[in-house]
Amino acid sequence: MQQRNKAQQPLNLASTFEHLRDMRILIVDDTEHNVRLAKTMLQKSNFPNIITASNGAEAIHVLQKSIRDDVSDIDLVLLDVMMPDMDGYEVCRKIRQHSEWVDIPVIMLTANNMWQDDTAISSLDCGASDIMFKPFRRMELVPRVISALSLKRERDLRKSREYELETELAERKIMEARLQYLVSHDDLTGLCNRRKLEQAIELAVIQSNYNERYSSIFYIDLDQFKVINDLEGHAAGDKVLILVANTLRKHIQKNDLLARISSDEYVVLANDVDETRALEFAQTLHNTLNQLFFNTEGRTYHIGASIGISIILPNSHCTASEALVRADQACFVAKTHGRNMVHVFNDKDSEMHILRSAAHWVPIIRKALKNDSFRLAFQPVQHVASGKIRHYEALIRMVDESGEIIGPGEFIPVAERMGLIHEIDRYMVTSVIKSLAKLPKSQNDISLHVNLSGHAFQDPTLYGLIRELIAKHNIDPARILFEITETAAVANAIQTREMVVKLRELGCRFALDDFGAGFSSFSYVKEFPVDQLKIDGAFIRNLINDPVDQSLVKSMIEVGRSLNKEIIAEFVENQETLDLLTSYGVDYVQGYFIGKPLPLPIPSD
Repeated sequence: MQQRNKAQQPLNLASTFEHLRDMRILIVDDTEHNVRLAKTMLQKSNFPNIITASNGAEAIHVLQKSIRDDVSDIDLVLLDVMMPDMDGYEVCRKIRQHSEWVDIPVIMLTANNMWQDDTAISSLDCGASDIMFKPFRRMELVPRVISALSLKRERDLRKSREYELETELAERKIMEARLQYLVSHDDLTGLCNRRKLEQAIELAVIQSNYNERYSSIFYIDLDQFKVINDLEGHAAGDKVLILVANTLRKHIQKNDLLARISSDEYVVLANDVDETRALEFAQTLHNTLNQLFFNTEGRTYHIGASIGISIILPNSHCTASEALVRADQACFVAKTHGRNMVHVFNDKDSEMHILRSAAHWVPIIRKALKNDSFRLAFQPVQHVASGKIRHYEALIRMVDESGEIIGPGEFIPVAERMGLIHEIDRYMVTSVIKSLAKLPKSQNDISLHVNLSGHAFQDPTLYGLIRELIAKHNIDPARILFEITETAAVANAIQTREMVVKLRELGCRFALDDFGAGFSSFSYVKEFPVDQLKIDGAFIRNLINDPVDQSLVKSMIEVGRSLNKEIIAEFVENQETLDLLTSYGVDYVQGYFIGKPLPLPIPSD
């Protein structure tokens, strides 16, 4: 047996050495002589698979082209330290910043003819594997190359084995879950299912009430799963779910419970964790998932998550279902605030108020749409220089069954949340154009402002409706000015811009409402095709008493002037504010001091 092992050893070493010779080497040096010398040394030692680059930028380009299926086919980089534009240190740092290149050994080559501590330290700090000082001989270079390539091959084999082991382990866990825990475990990931989770929460509630123990529930909703599932298919989606499950497993303590309760939703029940520790733990989970990426067929997807937290307090006497619902609601708030964040349940969250009021308002809104129970009121917009009023903003109101007028603040947030806002936007457009058609010929110079919701331009039918109504009622489209908020324009920039361009080509005009509220305006408005800027009322309410607001309003007016936009100021409530705005050079003013919203007919001057 010993003789047989000895006989096999040279054969295995020879096979390994042949494999090393086939590995690919990149030489990067701006001096052609140095490149040719190093290449010749390696080729004489039977390393034929050599490519070269004459500078750092070309090296990065070669590395980028070397990636196949998220793996680079370059196994070693010989990198000169001193190069123009991008030196070897910067190239090495860039190599270490990419997951496809991070395992590639880098041997730094420097012109110093003896050991230099500073050069060595700088090379190692930027991620180099080794350093050689010129001039070097083949008998020095080749052993270093063989050592580096051996290291690369060992890393590749280890990663391959780790991946195979992880896959095998995941598949085994799934199989065991199917065979042994089918009733209480998720079939795909092997995690606990909703039934098992609810049982564990019930036990946590009992322990909380009788043993004064804290427990925390973490409701995790993946932010980008639907995108991956739709674009790459269900098989890829399943891989993402398994990847997330395995990632979360690493952070779960022995007495905690991890469950998958729906397509892309996970829940962690952590015992003996109060609110302070819960926030720390949730942030750890958030950071971990925020750094998670899924690669498939050369495409990379970021996996982030929104996390809601519910705390089971001692003697709170909440039920298991209430505790889970609170965590779900907190996750919903996190998603509405922009996704990819953590939120602790708070009964006073405005989003919760909207959800609770939805059950009350949705049937009322649907009935109002069906029975045409909305009404328009028109608030005058005065031209400052002439004092004339030829513009009115159309504002929507709802009339309830008792005849009471309900303001938009009551029902618009619910309509936006529950998918009814597009119908209200179409009602607004239709009613405003009909209102223009009803005006007498003596008021043909009157124009109406239509305040559309932030979701309006996501409706593909809106443009066709507007064009059809303008043609049907023979209305001059220049008499219609659409107002869109700055935040809505920025949030849906591409769709909004396309719709604005099409409607302006039709002849309609546009105003950017709430200008200045998001502080993205000054850079964004340069590229946005609007005719008017409407300064957000928050800057006008206390204008006469607030020097900061005065400076900001002056700046907004100057920006508008430089871009040839007309400026409107709303919430003008007194003569002092009007006088101040007039001195600043504003074009139009609007507010209760100018006139309150009134129904048709619009009065003549």
